[in-house]
Amino acid sequence: MNDSQVAGPQLRLAVLDDWEGAAGDVVDWSSELPTVSVTIFTDHLASPRDLIERLTPFGAVMLMRERTPVPADVLTALPNLRLIVTTGMRNRALDVAAASRNGVLVCGTQGLQSPTPELTWSLILALARGIPQADASMRAGRWKPTVGMDLDGAVLGLVGLGRLGGQVAAVARAFQMELLAWSPHLTQDRAAACGARLVGKRELFAQSDVVSVHMVLSDSTRGLIGAAEIDAMKPTAFLVNTSRGALVDQDALLRALADGGIAGAGLDVYGEEPLPADHPLRSAPRTVLTPHIGYVTARTFATFYREAVQDVQAYLDGNPVRVIEP
Repeated sequence: MNDSQVAGPQLRLAVLDDWEGAAGDVVDWSSELPTVSVTIFTDHLASPRDLIERLTPFGAVMLMRERTPVPADVLTALPNLRLIVTTGMRNRALDVAAASRNGVLVCGTQGLQSPTPELTWSLILALARGIPQADASMRAGRWKPTVGMDLDGAVLGLVGLGRLGGQVAAVARAFQMELLAWSPHLTQDRAAACGARLVGKRELFAQSDVVSVHMVLSDSTRGLIGAAEIDAMKPTAFLVNTSRGALVDQDALLRALADGGIAGAGLDVYGEEPLPADHPLRSAPRTVLTPHIGYVTARTFATFYREAVQDVQAYLDGNPVRVIEP
């Protein structure tokens, strides 16, 4: 925890979940917000009771994406809170309607679209060419080449073909991959515009050599990829998820990894984050795991923190910007 105090502050601001220790490097809080007392927290509190206790003294809170859920009962228990700044213009872990009912203004920031597709391809390539295994072999003093999968001519199945899925599709075309796509509301025109063929959900899982997930988590998409879809995959196929962990049935995925039902999985997102140290995914075979770093890049963080400062100053000036309505 790094606490910089300013005499006679107009506002106390808590910056949560700075796991990378980057918040103090990206902006100079004391000079950018000289009338604000800023406390940066680098740890994570999972307990709502602990979160309430920590945030009670603060009039403003900055949230880093959806790392800390802020439901209605937490908001009701924070009578001093008047402003929440969330990175991005959407945060499904924050009850915006409850914030409004409690007199709390919610503002957001812009973000970048490119980092998550870039990480998606990092995971696909790491899986396809066995890069983690090759690296471990070299560091152990061995020379044990891995036999990789050719992407040229392979089939990439995209579950979701919005902005992020479309960027992944563009790279796939450069690799000369065949593209299949499915989502509940995907149209033939959108699929064709991205160079993909619209197919049924089961057909996508059955025919793809790599399945990459690019869907928004909602009540209707939770568990969208279950045992039926995973069981339909080829034993030589990979599953990659950089969207949200709850889109995929974790138990079904663990079974498929354990019994060789699929060749492997690349995961950046999990049903519980941070992922517990004893979680079975940490020891699952044929996986490449990253700690939700899809959006964690220098340019993204510069945008997040600099615009967060703007949000706070605009609030103090009485002219809030980037307001997120319920």
